[in-house]
Amino acid sequence: MAHPTPLTGSEPLFIASKPEVIIPRTSPSGDGRGRFWAIVLAGGEGVRLRGLARQALGEERPKQYLRLLGPRTLLRQTLDRIGIGVPVERTIVVTMKQHARYITEEFSGGPQPHLLAQPCDRGTAPAILYPATRIAWRDPDATVAVFPSDHFITGEAAFMAYVAEVGSWIDSHPDRLVLLGARATSPETEYGWIEPAEPLGHVTTGAVHSVRQFWEKPSLARARLCLRAGHLWNTSVIVGKVDTLLKVAARGVPEISARLAHLARFADTEDEPWAVRQAYELLPKTNFSHSILEACPEALAVARLPRLVWSDLGSPHRVIDVLSKMPNRPAWADRLILPA
Repeated sequence: MAHPTPLTGSEPLFIASKPEVIIPRTSPSGDGRGRFWAIVLAGGEGVRLRGLARQALGEERPKQYLRLLGPRTLLRQTLDRIGIGVPVERTIVVTMKQHARYITEEFSGGPQPHLLAQPCDRGTAPAILYPATRIAWRDPDATVAVFPSDHFITGEAAFMAYVAEVGSWIDSHPDRLVLLGARATSPETEYGWIEPAEPLGHVTTGAVHSVRQFWEKPSLARARLCLRAGHLWNTSVIVGKVDTLLKVAARGVPEISARLAHLARFADTEDEPWAVRQAYELLPKTNFSHSILEACPEALAVARLPRLVWSDLGSPHRVIDVLSKMPNRPAWADRLILPA
């Protein structure tokens, strides 16, 4: 199958020892169906934390590759947490080609997850939908959970048990994407907000509700209204059937969905890297929450996290807030002025 122009750049589409078999389109004989997969978003640049990283650690790199809270990077902390409930062979880390040296450092030995390197940044919608599309080629009955790589969570075993329980609830409600919501304590304008509606069912920690409305990064006035009404913060952790995820996306971002679906004809061929690069060059930069979650609230459900500490480490003030509450702070934190 010829392509009209050569693939520019020498980086592989997949960074792994055997890139030709990463998430193959067809399952090996005897491989299970309808299993649980994890997608880890690790393609961001972490621009807002660069000043803090330079001051504290003397280096600038994407935040997921920083050892902000101890000896492990945020990405490694995320993968260790996910590994409590999802095996490494069903975990996909979505990164960027320009992060290859950080990935090499991160995965220098031991079992590796699938590492999918996007050719360029087109936002969180393609970053979620392309790995989901590949999972659907292999396991169309799969349940997937999407995890950012910059969260701080205490009670990690309880958190992953909760994710698994929501996954089991999904088996009886396959037409819903479940957002994990956190109890709001301030009128955050950098988080998404979820307005729960009527209950759809229950898990051990409470009801799973339908979603009346979703706001991505609302105004301060709207955030204050949401806080007073008892609405939830969106943690950006999403659990659902991969088929449902792709169907909902096709309604919200049909152009992106169509282009990614078209890649099936190139799957596992030598032309796939070229096809992916061409597709990405034509994709608009699109935010998953704004273009899909806000547009399709009727397909959503929300489950509130159990009692544990959760924070998105997307800004310096959140990192400092987490450090101020840690009994054993990393050594570099002593160079910052932290609350007693």
